Amino acid sequence: MDCKKSRIVSDRLREEALDMKLFEQVKDYAVEYMNNIPDQPVSPDQNSIDGLNVFREPLSVDSGDPYEIIGMLHQYGSSATVAQTGGRYFGFVNGGIIPVSLAAKWLSDTWDQNAALYIMSPVTSVLEEVCEKWLIDLFNFPAETAAGFVGGTSTALLCGLTAGRNRLMEQLGYDVSKKGLFNAPEIRVILGEGAHSSVYKALSILGLGSERAIKIPMDHQGRMSVDAVTKLDSRTLLVLQAGNVNTGSFDNFEVLCQKARAAGSWVHVDGAFGLWAAASNKLKYLTKGIENANSWSLDAHKTLNAPYDNGIIMCADREALTKALHMTGSYIIYSDKRDGMLYTPDMSRRARAVELWAALKSLGKNGVSELVEDLHDKSVYFAEKLQQNNFIIHNNVTFNQILTSVGNPDITEKTLNKIQASGNCWCGGAKWNNVPVIRISICSYRTTYEDIDRSLDAFIKAREEILKDIEGTL
Repeated sequence: MDCKKSRIVSDRLREEALDMKLFEQVKDYAVEYMNNIPDQPVSPDQNSIDGLNVFREPLSVDSGDPYEIIGMLHQYGSSATVAQTGGRYFGFVNGGIIPVSLAAKWLSDTWDQNAALYIMSPVTSVLEEVCEKWLIDLFNFPAETAAGFVGGTSTALLCGLTAGRNRLMEQLGYDVSKKGLFNAPEIRVILGEGAHSSVYKALSILGLGSERAIKIPMDHQGRMSVDAVTKLDSRTLLVLQAGNVNTGSFDNFEVLCQKARAAGSWVHVDGAFGLWAAASNKLKYLTKGIENANSWSLDAHKTLNAPYDNGIIMCADREALTKALHMTGSYIIYSDKRDGMLYTPDMSRRARAVELWAALKSLGKNGVSELVEDLHDKSVYFAEKLQQNNFIIHNNVTFNQILTSVGNPDITEKTLNKIQASGNCWCGGAKWNNVPVIRISICSYRTTYEDIDRSLDAFIKAREEILKDIEGTL
């Protein structure tokens, strides 16, 4: 067998790798997209959606032309995106992208580093180490806190709850990582009625049972009722919230973390978007006492406006986190430096800390604080404008979430559908106290007061059209 036989595909790919014109073309497409995003419809129109059918084709037998492939992606794909990096997207707490962070992602994507081990990527290891220290400083967390860089809060939750479950059982004399859950000592999970669905998913994956969790009633703003918390002990995982997914409210960390610490419970804080309030000079009062928890999960791609796929798990018990996620193998070369795979479930993963570092480096402490406060100020402004125009506001705007309606459930839902179809702005729907509401998340630095005024007009126009339609049927 001729092992040196030339392979046409490999030869072609090597040639393409040296063809900088392709990457210049991609750069032009990306710049065009960024320039157009302020005026692009927030949700794609039907023609753009129909255009996606061009991608539904059988896999070709022969190789494709790279210029045609990228051109096709831009022609049919760019117009069918949701303009969440613009200023009028208020759905799902999706942030924009800080320019330097996007540029850093472009560069790091070209590096294509594997963040598993120091030996695989020294630069990624160092930047993860730096980000860990910066985040500890930013949030005033215990100095020994460990940080792992994962895809999102759902994975970060899984990591934090695993560390907590394992540590609680270890203190009861049981090694769950070796013996499994059969015959394991029982531990309790306590959470608020308003806990995010990703918490229940994590509990299900961990074998703790989503239905076994003890649900504590919440108050009218979605905060866990402190007085209703059952007796805590050393067999308890207590899950708190920094930023209720609907109202943006914060649990009473000062009292609940103190209770949990005295009882030997493990506290995990789900802070996907709200934990960043701890970095704000004006809003950090919302997170008072949060540093006394054991683990925290958050997203940099939400409030911080880093690119997507930027979740963070932070754990005050470094050993508990690394023991829960540890892997071994004769081929694995650990170092005396930071080996990132010790802090995440993944071994092979991209170097997402690069753009996180760029975002934090660009903003600094004061910049992060100002960004968080700006999102809050604009949320308050939007809510006040809605209320002045006879929309009902259902929550205290403590952070960046607004729940609004027109009073009548059917009209509210129809108004929302009109808003979403308009292309002028986009926000989602939810149920609050079993009543349909419109859920607004102000989470992008790109949002201006002019964007809010334009979106307000879309709200008013949509409601008027629905009311006119109803009058026409009477």
